[in-house]
Order: sequence, then C-alpha cells, then structure tokens
Amino acid sequence: MKSLRYTLERFSRDESGTLMAEALIVLPFMLWAYLALFVYWDAYRAVNTAQKAAYTISDMISREMVTLPTNYVTGMRDLMRYLIDKDQTVKLRVTSVTWSSANARFEVDWSRSPDNAMPQQTTTTIATSAYRIPAMADGDRVIIVDAEVSYHPAFDVGMNDEVIKQFIVTRPRFIPKLCMTGVTCT
Repeated sequence: MKSLRYTLERFSRDESGTLMAEALIVLPFMLWAYLALFVYWDAYRAVNTAQKAAYTISDMISREMVTLPTNYVTGMRDLMRYLIDKDQTVKLRVTSVTWSSANARFEVDWSRSPDNAMPQQTTTTIATSAYRIPAMADGDRVIIVDAEVSYHPAFDVGMNDEVIKQFIVTRPRFIPKLCMTGVTCT
C-alpha cells in the first residue's frame, strides 16, 4: 500500500510535460489572435486609404476652373483605383448640388458615375442625404464625391466582406460653380 501511495504522490508532484500541454492549449488561440490583429489592422488601413483617396479626388475637382469634360469623372475613378489596393473594386459618383431657398431644398445640377456603377443623383434622391450636406447660402454650390470601395479580409477571423463608403462635400475653390460638358450651366 505504501508503494502505491508513494507512486501516486510522486506522480502528482511530477511537472514534466506540462509545458507541452500548455503550449497545445494556448498555441491555437495565439495564432488566431495574430491573424485577427493582422486582419483588423488591414481593415483600418483600407478604410484610411479609401478615405484619403476620396478626399484627394474631391480636392482635385474643387480646384478645377474650367467646364469638366464628360470623361473627367472616369479619369478620377481610374486615379482612385490607382491610389488603393489592386484587389478592391471602386465605384465613384460626382454630383454638383446647389441650395435653393425658394424651394427650401438641395437641387442637383449634374451627377455622373463612370459605367453607371452608382445611380445618378437627382433632386429627389439627394433629399435622403440632405442631413449630410452642410448649411449653405441661397445659390451656393458644392461638389459631392460618393465613393464605395470593397474590402475582403485576407483570413476568416469573423469579419465579413465590407463596402467602405465615403461621402465628401467640397465647395469649388476658385469659381462659384463647376459645369459639366453637355449639361446646361445656369
């Protein structure tokens, strides 16, 4: 009996192999955490890049001083594709909006989206985004850049595919309004 008791006591004090057992328990969690941190960091980077690209496009358009050709917005979309990751798809819409005090609403001068990737804004549809547009004086105009960039996580850590949406409002800097070729500019 003493021999069995001695053997059990020795077995209960023996700690050899615990490191391996602990490693087997913790290692999968550590690998998942590392991949999750990578994916979340990459998602924040993608949002930041999409936002900076959209602001760059908006700033470039706001500095124009001529009537924009019809293919100008397509060129801006191509520039945005260049500025973000190659595996992301880009949808872009540029809209010129004015405030009408007489009608107490925002009115669309023109709206363009390359390849009709996004529906063109109208005076009726812009009303749904009116809360995002700052207060303006009667007849004042702004350019709205709507951008949608897809994001697909590199690893499955619980994040779904996302569409990063940007809504940038910028006032033309050097002229009161920007006109588009083929659109009556009043």
